[in-house]
Amino acid sequence: MKVEIFSLCDAATVSGGKLNILGAFDSLYAPQTPVMHAQCAIALRLRFTRIEESEHRVKFTLVNEDGRAVMPALEGVLQVKLGPDDDSAITNFIINIQQLKLDNFGTYAIDLAVDARHEATLPLVVKQTPAAPNVPSE
Repeated sequence: MKVEIFSLCDAATVSGGKLNILGAFDSLYAPQTPVMHAQCAIALRLRFTRIEESEHRVKFTLVNEDGRAVMPALEGVLQVKLGPDDDSAITNFIINIQQLKLDNFGTYAIDLAVDARHEATLPLVVKQTPAAPNVPSE
């Protein structure tokens, strides 16, 4: 199994087997905490070979710098089936997240596990918006 795409983005869809990703990002800026992000998505594209044809469990966890979960793990099941003439198959997987709350500034990680094996990590950095310069009026 190979991770071809693993992205945090504003939105994602699948249409005609194509994975569409809008607004990929790895940083959020806010004036204060907690930071609320109204909507985002995790877009995933996996490629499987014939020997991997079966059911696979996918798990996403979002953790803070201390390794503590920020929200409950998101889990799903993929059924991988290849056609008779196929050497490999892709599976597109999207998780939509509503009202993501991040309590502190700092670095977070989105971890991907497939069949209980860690496969990839995405960083998410939450930064304080720089203060506007204080320009004296004349």
